[in-house]
Amino acid sequence: MSLPDKQGHFGEFGGKYVPETLMALLEELEKVFRAARRDKSFQRELAYYLNEYAGRPTSLYLAERLNRHLKTLKVYLKREDLLHTGAHKINNTLGQVLLAKRMKKTRIIAETGAGQHGVATATAAAFMGLHCEVYMGSEDIERQALNVDRMKLLGAKVVPVTSGSQTLKDAMNEAIRDWVTNVRNTFYIIGSVAGPHPYPLMVREFQSIIGKEARRQFLAKEKRLPDYLVACVGGGSNAMGLFHAFFNDKHTKMIGVEAAGLGLATGHHAATLMKGDIGVLHGSKSNILETKDGQIKVAHSIAAGLDYPGVGPEHAYYKKIGRAGYVSVTDKKALEGLRLLSRTEGIIPALETAHAISYLERLARKAPRNSRVIVCLSGRGDKDMGSIKGLIK
Repeated sequence: MSLPDKQGHFGEFGGKYVPETLMALLEELEKVFRAARRDKSFQRELAYYLNEYAGRPTSLYLAERLNRHLKTLKVYLKREDLLHTGAHKINNTLGQVLLAKRMKKTRIIAETGAGQHGVATATAAAFMGLHCEVYMGSEDIERQALNVDRMKLLGAKVVPVTSGSQTLKDAMNEAIRDWVTNVRNTFYIIGSVAGPHPYPLMVREFQSIIGKEARRQFLAKEKRLPDYLVACVGGGSNAMGLFHAFFNDKHTKMIGVEAAGLGLATGHHAATLMKGDIGVLHGSKSNILETKDGQIKVAHSIAAGLDYPGVGPEHAYYKKIGRAGYVSVTDKKALEGLRLLSRTEGIIPALETAHAISYLERLARKAPRNSRVIVCLSGRGDKDMGSIKGLIK
């Protein structure tokens, strides 16, 4: 698949909607990235760090006790939670920090919601000896205190964002403002397949290792391809990382699980693909949650990493062409999913991933018997212990 096109569009989605100050920088970034993709020395260096430092390849694990509970599905878990820093985010941050060094940038900035991208950015920056600042909404700082402490220990400055909903959207707003002001020495590491071109392309490519590995591993184990891929979707990097390698495998269905929050009917959710409209947010055209007069709505999810009123443009494209389907799971059901995996497999998933786990019970009721499924276990739940205290019985 050749998308995005030269202007960064996936069909009608994507593109670059940014201040003129950033256009030249984005063009330079794309040029450097495309050169790095062709450079065998860059690819060798990145592969070395992913394998020897981050812990790739991750296992594709047959969840036997979970499967006995589900009865009709054969589920494999792609264990991104086993990576250094505890989530898939390190795949992308190592790649982007190497690009920053190529561009001779000395300062790294990032936004974070659940804190996993912030921790992964701080980790990669410390590993490469670069100054790092991470923008994080004040609400997320409170509910993800463990990851804030981890970032600080790694030497990053955590910048609280007190505007708007004080969550991921607002953290990204402030990071972009910083970047516009400090373009000469600063590299902005976006954590998802969102933002202006070439970020959706870059992040997808760095995360596509998830699907490439999973496809190879599944074929070795089952001598066939899976029937379903399931992954949670906020901005959508872990899902796109899994989905992309299977795009041309039409038999394999892709299901992205959004956050229904308190329920789609309440308006307190983050189900952008299910309930959003086409608009522009953070430099990209995609599905977003907005009011009738064009103001960005406040998203809600118990999972800070899904609490975002937009989604990556490639996901919007997948939905429009029917290549992937998107569903939603409430906060309550996500907690049930977290408890289910913890007690059947001894694996505590991140609240984000718990949305995908919860959906499996729904899938088991409608999928053909003995359907094979890969779930992207995008992160571990250590970070969420404060948020779920008293909610799990």
